[in-house]
Order: sequence, then C-alpha cells, then structure tokens
Amino acid sequence: MSAFGRKNGASGMKPGARPSFGVAKAMNGSDAPHPGGRGAEKQFPPLPDDEAKERAPKAPSAQNAGSDDPMAKLTERANAVMEEPKEATGFEASVHKIKEQVLPRLLERVDPEAAATLTKDELSEEFRPIIMEVLAELKVTLNRREQFALEKVLIDELLGFGPLEELLGDPDVSDIMVNGPQQTYIEKGGKLVIAPIQFRDEQHLFQIAQRIVNQVGRRVDQTTPLADARLKDGSRVNVIVPPLSLRGTAISIRKFSEKPITIDMLKGFGSMSEKMATALKIAGACRMNIVISGGTGSGKTTMLNALSKMIDPGERVLTIEDAAELRLQQPHWLPLETRPPNLEGQGAITIGDLVKNALRMRPDRIILGEIRGAECFDLLAAMNTGHDGSMCTLHANSPRECLGRMENMILMGDIKIPKEAISRQIAESVDLIVQVKRLRDGSRRTTNVTEVIGMEGDVIVTQELFKFEYLDESEDGKILGEFRSSGLRPYTLEKARQFGFDQAYLEACL
Repeated sequence: MSAFGRKNGASGMKPGARPSFGVAKAMNGSDAPHPGGRGAEKQFPPLPDDEAKERAPKAPSAQNAGSDDPMAKLTERANAVMEEPKEATGFEASVHKIKEQVLPRLLERVDPEAAATLTKDELSEEFRPIIMEVLAELKVTLNRREQFALEKVLIDELLGFGPLEELLGDPDVSDIMVNGPQQTYIEKGGKLVIAPIQFRDEQHLFQIAQRIVNQVGRRVDQTTPLADARLKDGSRVNVIVPPLSLRGTAISIRKFSEKPITIDMLKGFGSMSEKMATALKIAGACRMNIVISGGTGSGKTTMLNALSKMIDPGERVLTIEDAAELRLQQPHWLPLETRPPNLEGQGAITIGDLVKNALRMRPDRIILGEIRGAECFDLLAAMNTGHDGSMCTLHANSPRECLGRMENMILMGDIKIPKEAISRQIAESVDLIVQVKRLRDGSRRTTNVTEVIGMEGDVIVTQELFKFEYLDESEDGKILGEFRSSGLRPYTLEKARQFGFDQAYLEACL
C-alpha cells in the first residue's frame, strides 16, 4: 500500500496503474461552477497575445527619459510617485488560486514523514491521482498544461522553497531579495527589477525561511532573528525576521553560477584586460598572499574562486567561512565553517578559532571567505608562518582603505600591540591587493591591482600595477574605460622567479 494511503474516498484506480490525466478540454466547456461562485470559464484568464505585445510601441523608461539632460532626470525622479505592488494576474495567478483550495485537502491525505523520504519525481507520481481526486471533489476541470503547472506548484510548496523555486531555477537571476510577503526584487544583468511572485502571507514566508536555515543546522526565530545559511548549490542566504525587520521576514539570496568562473571568463566578460589576467594567474600560481577588496555584490567571492583555479593540485587548501560559499576547483580542499552559539549563548566557534585549529592541520594555504574582525591578525600570522599563497576577502572601497580596515580590525580585538607593529605585520604579510567594483551600469570590473612594498616610517608603501580608468558612457548607459598598466617593475618579481614565471610576469606588468 502506498505511503499516501490516507485518502478520503476511493480513487477508483487499480493498484500499480498509472494515473490518468483525463481529457484536455477547454475550460469554458465545463458545467461545473468554480467553488468561489464564478463560472469555470473564468478560472484561467486567456494568455496575453505575445505578438500584439511586440507590435505595441514601447514607452520610454524612466532611466532613458531625459538622458540628454541630467537635471531633467533629477526632476522626474523627484516628482515620481511610488506605485503600490500589483497583484499577480494571468495563468500563474489562476494556478495559485486553485492551489490554495487543493493544498489543505491534499495535506489531509498525505503522510508527511513518508513524503519527506521521496524525491520530487517520486512525489509527483504519488500526488497525481490524489490531486485528480481532490479536483473532482472541488468540481474543477483542468487541461494537461494546467495539471502539470498545479503539480509543480504543489511539489515546490511541500518539498522546495515555494515561490522562490522559480527564481532559483532561472540562470539569469544573480540576486533574490524578499522584502516581506508582497514584494520581491531580483537582479538581472546587474540591474534590480521586481519579481512576479508573492507569498500567501507572513506565516508562509516565515516557514520557507525556516526551511532554508534548518537545512544547514541553523535556526531563525524571535530569539535569534538573524541567520546566515547556504543552499545546496552553494548560494549564500541571509534571513532577518521581525521584530528586527518591520515589513515582515526578509530573505536575501546571492546565487552563484553553476559553471565555475575562471579568470579567462572574467576577461571575456570585460572585467579585466589580457595583461591583468596574466598577472593574476601568475600571482595565484606563485603563492602570493592576496587580499581581494570590494563592496557588497562586487564579485569578491567570484574572483577568489577564479584565483583558486591557479593553485597547484598537489597543495592542501583549507577554507574558513561563516557560511560556506566558496567552491574551490581543487582536488585537495577541505572547507570549514563557523558555528553560532546555542540557546544558552555557549558553544560558538568563531573564524579565529578555526584559523588557530587550521594551523595544526598541515595546510599549504589558508583561505578566508571574509574577514570582519580580530581574526585578521590570525590570518596575518598564518601568512607569516609558512602558509604562503593564503587569500581572503574584505569590504573596502580602495586598496589604501583596505589596508586601513585591516589595521582597524586587528585593533578591534584584545591584542595589546602598538599600531606601528600591526602596520609592519601587514606590510610584511600581504603581497597583492585586488580591488573589484560594481559600477553603476551593473558591470563588475577589476579596478586596481596594487602591490604592498613595505614600510616607510609608519606608513605602508604601495605600488599600483594596473588600474581601470573611466573614459565615457555610451548611449545605452554602458560605462567605457580602459585598463592601464603602470609600467613599473613589480616588487613581487622575486616570488615569480622562484616558480619560473619572472619573464612572463615582467612582460605582463610593463
């Protein structure tokens, strides 16, 4: 007997028989009224005519309007009226309305424990006859397309992340930002647009947030209203719930490409020049200590993953992160992840604890996903104790600010050493600072590659090898610029010589 045997009424099917999908006929041919009182012909509004939409003249967008006059843009922006979020309409909205009626009756017939042990495909096979039975009770007739759409929505609701599943499956979406149950934004091509999804209510959204964080052993509730998590594909998730979030549960998902990004791919995207790509490849292979600096969403993690491709396959690499999101392209790679405190506020394992423990695990390189505090000093200690080629990321707007932030983060801890000694430690440990930035047109560029030379008095001396210079803006809003080499002899040439890359490194930098 099936695990889903708790059905109300008989389905009339033989054991082992494949469920029938019925007759696919037009909706307005049914005599069965809609449970809500409307006729069946109004259950699924007709799909819009795509050809008519293409023929219709497109209205100028607010971004392009008044592009010749910058002050006209400001005037239009100042006089703009914020629109209320519109309710979803059309085919998808109709499917969701029927889902609201089917789902409660479906749950009465399903054994949740048995459902959790099945895959989505197996669950779909089990659900099909039960869904047909529920639809017959509700006197709702669906054609084949509508049945498949309803099945997918119900499976996503029970096993997946509900309305988010559609966005997670779209390869063009790089960021998902849920601002309460009625508003969701996505990033496509570096630009934010509103997504055509909504949640039933705050409770529905909160349940999905809990399902995400529970997968990685985290929790989110009123006592711990903040949580970092990750999805199975490595995408990073942040959840904040009321009372801290005043508009309801907020979920931020940073998706990562299924195909690993390489430095050559970044060069093809226009993120860097040919010479800059060559210099970064050599820096990664020659075990230079690299700090990747940039703002939120600028591509720091992507750059770190790309640089990791240059690591020798024979090296043992340890990565340490708050929420594991790095996906190194190495055979000998061990990811480590921090642990938050328990309900009593005890048992927390910090990045600093993991760095200290990593030193006893015979690593060749230690890579930190992101440093935010006093663990910066532990990373510098690792760089200075035979773990050349270590890397990390941090938030800063320029290479000079990056050095200042590293000093400040070490001073945030309980380490009682003078600032001059901290600056000297940084100067002796870090070889390169790679600055990445997301420009206002949505493109991500490597704007600076800077060497750390040493100390001059109490100031850290740097030397710029490459720089991106802004030139102009095209008619469609794309930023135009060029990557320029400073033409200086690199200070890290000696490290490249030890690996036999000195000539290639010198030619790339000059």
